[in-house]
Amino acid sequence: MIAATLIRRLPERSHDRLRRRPLLYTTYAQDMSLLNSGPKRLWTAIFLGLLLLAPLALTGDLENRVALVAATAIGAIGINLVTGYAGQVSLGHAFFLGIGAYTAAWLGGNPDGSTYGLGLDIWIWLPAAGLVSAMFGVLVAPIATRLRGLYLAIVTLGLVFIGEHIFRDWRSLTGGVGTGRAGPRATLLGARLDVDGPWVGIEWSRELRLYYLSIAVLVLMGIAARNIARSRIGRSFTAVRDRDVAAELMGVSLSRTKALAFALSSFYAGVAGALLVTITSFVEPTSFNLLASIEYLAMIIIGGLATISGAIIGAAFIVLVPRLLESLVPGLPILGELFSPTEIQVMLNGLLIVAFVVLEPRGIVGLWVRVRNYWKGYPFSY
Repeated sequence: MIAATLIRRLPERSHDRLRRRPLLYTTYAQDMSLLNSGPKRLWTAIFLGLLLLAPLALTGDLENRVALVAATAIGAIGINLVTGYAGQVSLGHAFFLGIGAYTAAWLGGNPDGSTYGLGLDIWIWLPAAGLVSAMFGVLVAPIATRLRGLYLAIVTLGLVFIGEHIFRDWRSLTGGVGTGRAGPRATLLGARLDVDGPWVGIEWSRELRLYYLSIAVLVLMGIAARNIARSRIGRSFTAVRDRDVAAELMGVSLSRTKALAFALSSFYAGVAGALLVTITSFVEPTSFNLLASIEYLAMIIIGGLATISGAIIGAAFIVLVPRLLESLVPGLPILGELFSPTEIQVMLNGLLIVAFVVLEPRGIVGLWVRVRNYWKGYPFSY
């Protein structure tokens, strides 16, 4: 009788409960909503507001760097979908980045150049770069259904070496090693987004235009990935990751789920590769090597596996730390003489991967969750 009374009163008191316990949900709709707590909505609004206003305080070089962070974060979200959410370890992410980059360079490149180029608008070549990469991801999927763990990682590693060989020798598309080729022209409805010039009566620099372009694409792709993660597809990914045999017994198709994970991950990688080559305005075949794949794995390990925010944080760390090292390392008495900033960055990534895997597998997001939970339960934190 008492239990029935409490259950009847629960909905009408749920607002007070949620206000006191933001993570206490009384319905599945609350638990699965896009931003399921007040603090999340607040901090998301603040973060987006800062991104919109940041160019007022940033130089052109920093605007370019933040645009690189946004483009790289899209690729990190992609590998997080297949590795963090679906549990399929992939070392071939650089291959799909390269496919997207060269698809964009071909479709959006200068038709009068020495390499292939069609000069199409960005609204054509940007999604096309993702779709072509996704097609190659689907081709890998039948192998993924038969393998797991280390064996799958080795197979996807082979994609990187195959891609490097193709990119080096297909000179009419890539320009070859040492020469490379120019990136695509970001043209939208007759207006160039990758050059300086006026727009609606205001002078816009190239860096500022690409900054807002990259941020807009990141927001759209991030919302899409968050919706995928909280949908039936995302729950299927998690089930396959945690126990694939049990997931199959519950009716989850392993082949379809893994194929979809690789396709989505490859699509995100293709879009990221297209944006990266647009921002850098140059692409070289050796850019998409094993080190690039390891850097993307480092992003999600450092930032946080199976979280969209973790992928963004990890991308920001990997892209921005070299800039910091460039200014700090030359001033160090011994370290600056022995190692270059790039070498220190590689060693730092390795150390952080080991540290987070051993001490905090959830990455920086996991550290934040620990701190948050400690202060929420204070002084009864154990």
